[in-house]
Amino acid sequence: MIETTEFDRTFPAALAAVARVGFDYDDGEGVDFEPYGAFDSTEETTDWLRNWTGNHELHGDAFRVFGQDGTGGLAALWCVRPGQPLVEQPVVFLGSEGERGVVAASLSDFLWVLADSLGPLEVVEYEQYEGRADPGLTELAQRHATTPRRSTHDIVTAARAEFPTFAQDIDALCR
Repeated sequence: MIETTEFDRTFPAALAAVARVGFDYDDGEGVDFEPYGAFDSTEETTDWLRNWTGNHELHGDAFRVFGQDGTGGLAALWCVRPGQPLVEQPVVFLGSEGERGVVAASLSDFLWVLADSLGPLEVVEYEQYEGRADPGLTELAQRHATTPRRSTHDIVTAARAEFPTFAQDIDALCR
């Protein structure tokens, strides 16, 4: 049976492994990503989303926030695929200054993005798709990923083709 994501807040093992990795910002030349060891609560996510959009009627249950960048932009699983487990939901980034975009079509694909030493901020804000392979993150992806390794460019292109209106959908939530 496939678990629904409607109320699922179980932190995936792959994200727990990512949370144990130290990401090196390297004075702006590295990865600006601070993974969490658990999802933000629905209440925290709702509060942030309401403040970020200016729409105080929203509820944050469609997002499972699992990390941030140094400015407070959030990385999250976007629960848009009904009936699919959390690891099959796309990874999105909602930046502190209104940046927003799809990073990967699944958690598995996101692990390959990290293996290229790229984080959600770099992919969405700077459209950076070329990184330098990180041996530790590559090994982590090899252990947890269920999709084959592809370039970050291919991963992001496929995810954005599958969810072409994400930015507009988020814009529509703003007041």
